[in-house]
Amino acid sequence: MSRFDAIVIGAGHNGLVCACYLAKAGLKVKVLERRRVVGGAAVTEEFHPGFRNSTAAYTVSLLQAKVIGDLRLAEHGLKIVERPLANFLPLSERDYLKVGGGLEATQRELGRFSARDAERLPRYWAAIERVADVLRSLVLETPPNVGGGMLDALRVLKLGGRMLRLDMEARRDLLALFARSAGELLDSWFESAAIKAAFGFDSVVGNYASPYHPGTAYVLLHHCFGEVNGKRGAWGHAIGGMGAISEALATEARRLGVEIECGAAVARVVARKGRVAGVALADGTELAARAVAANVDPKLLYLRLVEASELAPEFRARMERYKCGSASFRMNVALSALPKFTCLPEPGPHLASGIILAPSLDYMDRAYLDARAEGMARAPVVEMLIPSTLDGTLAPKGAHVASLFCQHFAPEADWSSRKSEAVERIFDVVESHAPGFRASVLGHSALSPADLEREFGLTAGDIFHGALTLDQLFSARPLLGCADYRTPIRGLYLCGAGAHPGGGVTGAPGHNCAREMLRDLGRRFTSKG
Repeated sequence: MSRFDAIVIGAGHNGLVCACYLAKAGLKVKVLERRRVVGGAAVTEEFHPGFRNSTAAYTVSLLQAKVIGDLRLAEHGLKIVERPLANFLPLSERDYLKVGGGLEATQRELGRFSARDAERLPRYWAAIERVADVLRSLVLETPPNVGGGMLDALRVLKLGGRMLRLDMEARRDLLALFARSAGELLDSWFESAAIKAAFGFDSVVGNYASPYHPGTAYVLLHHCFGEVNGKRGAWGHAIGGMGAISEALATEARRLGVEIECGAAVARVVARKGRVAGVALADGTELAARAVAANVDPKLLYLRLVEASELAPEFRARMERYKCGSASFRMNVALSALPKFTCLPEPGPHLASGIILAPSLDYMDRAYLDARAEGMARAPVVEMLIPSTLDGTLAPKGAHVASLFCQHFAPEADWSSRKSEAVERIFDVVESHAPGFRASVLGHSALSPADLEREFGLTAGDIFHGALTLDQLFSARPLLGCADYRTPIRGLYLCGAGAHPGGGVTGAPGHNCAREMLRDLGRRFTSKG
């Protein structure tokens, strides 16, 4: 039987990050990936002859600069370019809103709708940035584990010190962003429906909720703590698609001696008397290891890969109630030409931005209510990116690819019979703003929530490995008592987005999990090597 110091289940980006840091410490590491390629949801694939694009994850901001530097991703070819504008919102046949290009440019745009809102914008951004700074300081740290020992007590004290350094206004903003709805928050700041839609969109990205649900303000905030090439709050594109991140990680992992095996599905975590012993593959092969890190969502790990006898019944019952389901529908579209939006038909930087086709919070609320009542939104929330405007490697010359990330599509709907209906509703939304879009479509791929679960192991299609609600964050992610990347089985760890800090292509859970594993294995965690 092959024996390793550590086995990582899943070659998604967090699994690869974890493997790299473990190998840096001198461990013998094996990564097992069910699919035929590395990357998990951060992968670039051809979806139409001559057209490639990011298959699932589709844009860059939250990837940690420390991970990029420690793991030499730029040296391995990773290049990230910033969007020229953050967002473009077509609002009607004649009007639109552009967000980005600097504070003054956004204020000028917003001033067309509300002088009051333009005046308040700097204070809003400053308030968001103050709280985002708190999140940034916590992203690469292990949360205090409720019921833990002295180390967890020290983490609580350290966290308390950070809170004490915030002034009272910042503390109030922090409380509001964790407890309130995005709609309530934005209504308290602005009067223009357009700017509320621009900022409120982030609250429903991968979140099966109305922007008026409590807790959605945090999801908005979760999308604000990233950076691109040192610029805070920016969004960008990885040249070559999101798979370029995973390929760079895999290159570094192999350089460090990590064995990566694709087409190797793990069927079971092998544990004996509460201690991990290795894994069993779907073909019956067993591999032994001192430690196992699972880069899968918590439900998949605890309810499918771990024997029920290894977990307390109460723990399993709570994991069965763990909330999953993004209600997201993901499309890639091959285009013969760029779309022409009625409100701004000429080419320009707006076509290289995040194009939000949802003109108000009420529109987003209606999409959610439709999905709850009928299985899908009648008029979906659609974000379109056209990465080929920034990256000529994705499509033939003169042609383009569009990424469509869409809400709301109930995970429990019958997607075997309704998938084509969903595609038509999404295309209807785009066509209503950019007539002629349908005629330019050469081909497309589509991933329903069921497809996301089948292809990438995302339970209920949840892109975050679990809802980002207050009862599933920080010391409660995925459950109280299991927030430090450890599990009830000694030697088994969780290194995916179901652990702190949650979803997005961050690399943080993999980084943090490796640190805790090395502490348990008596090895030094290092950024060098």
